[in-house]
Amino acid sequence: MEQQYCFAWWNLENLFDVDGTPDRPEWLQKALNDELEAWDATALTQKLDQLGKVIAAMNNGVGPDLIGVCEIESRAVLEKLVEALDLPVRDYGIAHEDTRDKRGIDVAFIYDKQKFDIETDADGKNMIFSHLIQKRSATRDIVQVNFVSKQGEPFIVIGNHWPSRMGGELESEPYRMIAGETLAYFMQRIQELRKDVPVFVMGDFNDEPFNRSMTNYALSTHSRSKVTRARSRPMLFNMMWRLMDGNQGTHSYGNVWGMLDQVLLNKGALKKEGLYCKPEEITIFTIDGMVDGSKIVRHGRPCKKKEYNPDGFSDHLPVTFIVREKIV
Repeated sequence: MEQQYCFAWWNLENLFDVDGTPDRPEWLQKALNDELEAWDATALTQKLDQLGKVIAAMNNGVGPDLIGVCEIESRAVLEKLVEALDLPVRDYGIAHEDTRDKRGIDVAFIYDKQKFDIETDADGKNMIFSHLIQKRSATRDIVQVNFVSKQGEPFIVIGNHWPSRMGGELESEPYRMIAGETLAYFMQRIQELRKDVPVFVMGDFNDEPFNRSMTNYALSTHSRSKVTRARSRPMLFNMMWRLMDGNQGTHSYGNVWGMLDQVLLNKGALKKEGLYCKPEEITIFTIDGMVDGSKIVRHGRPCKKKEYNPDGFSDHLPVTFIVREKIV
């Protein structure tokens, strides 16, 4: 007998709170300057409603059991998103840590508290970890959350939002290699401390599955056997390879699809014990209006009201995948 869960990942594209919010630290308000000049309560509500439509439609209209998100400013704006979802069957909690990003955007998780609990340490503190990427200018941390299902099965989720390609793909590539090496280091630590606990790694990696940051540094592969047989260093199975047919993606640039958003599994998440995935059970999720040909319909972040589309969503598409749990 098995329990099935719907997990998801989505880059929400600049989900900031309204301009001048008192919750925003002074350094961030200075950094943003006039970028949010027209980002008033109406614009934010429209954005939240559009994002909420998509998330609520996942999992056959009952929303995901767990979703990782990035490009969110704060816990406060994420709480507004949860409220906008309006899903009576859900009791969503938030796992969020402020990180050091110079633009003030974070990585976080929304999860159903009826299905999962965050593990606590000996002092009763939630086991949420922000892993610093040692980059010359601040970037998003890698966020790790240790969960346990209501059946008592432990699992770990790791959210990523790696440095962008701004300034050029090759010029910025070393920063993503650093991020990949950081991820691989903490995967090694998890294996040493927790053995084969299932780990679900997800994120906007700003690189393709075949780029060196993913293959040589994060140690991801399309070969399941390489992951399950790895001994000295943990490898990760990249679920996105099967979707790479050139006709779809999670991001579009110049009318060309890219697969910047990915889900990676460790050995424990491939074994049919505890929580695990079947590699083929992943989908790029859309609803009507999200895609126009080979373009994603963005909402944007306006400096002026004319610079955003109230009918848009994000510049990335979400992915959903099935996680199974054996019930004994």
